[in-house]
Formats: sequence, structure tokens, C-alpha cells
Amino acid sequence: MAQTSFIDKIKDLLMFREGSDIDNYIVPPTVTTGSIIWGILLRSTIIVLGTSFFVIYWGNSEYWWFAVFFFWFFVAYPAYRQHSAFQSRLQQLKSDTLCGKCKHFAPDSQLCTILDEHIGTEFIPCDGESWEASPDIFDNLY
Repeated sequence: MAQTSFIDKIKDLLMFREGSDIDNYIVPPTVTTGSIIWGILLRSTIIVLGTSFFVIYWGNSEYWWFAVFFFWFFVAYPAYRQHSAFQSRLQQLKSDTLCGKCKHFAPDSQLCTILDEHIGTEFIPCDGESWEASPDIFDNLY
């Protein structure tokens, strides 16, 4: 088993992990819409508590606006990058798999809604037996 570095442990702890194409192969995936939102909530809470502590205990109420910069650099921008990487990975998954063209596929959670299981490039939960064409399957033909 490979040792994880200290930086990787901090990234995982604060939900900064962006995911990669490997998430298309592992089930359940590391990064989903829910994990991105959880990271936003977690990092926002840390910034609000840290700013409150700084303002209340040190009496530096004129520096509260630094929280806006921290919010951008540690919450909004990482969430934007995670969501962009997730969407590009999801487009690849939708084009590469049978599940991506099924009407029972929930792209936000990378989930088959009939069987309530995550899908992957190598894993089709129903083995194609419950597949039904998505209404938008022909949208990109013209």
C-alpha cells in the first residue's frame, strides 16, 4: 500500500480533491456533486468560525473583509475547479458508457436510479437489461 503524503491528507480532509479520469472506473466515485457541496459547506464553516474568532478575540473588527478573500480562494474557486473537472469527466463517462445514454442515469450523482448504484466505465449495474433510451440521446446528432 502506497504512503500518502501530508499534503494529500490535508487535501482529503478539507475536500480539495478534484478527481480524475480514474473516477470513471472506480465505484463509488471519489468526487460527485454531493462531495463538492460538502466541501463548500465544510470550508465555509471553517472560514466563518476562523473569522469570528479573529474578530471577537483579537478585536480586529476592521479586518473582517479578509474573509471575502479567504472565501474566494479556499471555497468558491476550488469548488468551481472541482465542478468543472467533474462535468468534463461526466461528459466522457456519458459518451463512453451505455448507462450514460439511459433515461435512468442521474448524472449529478453518477447513479442508476432504478438500482440505486453508482456506475463506472467498467461497471453497468443492470448489465443492460433495464436500459431505456434517454429522451435527449438524439440531441447532439444535428
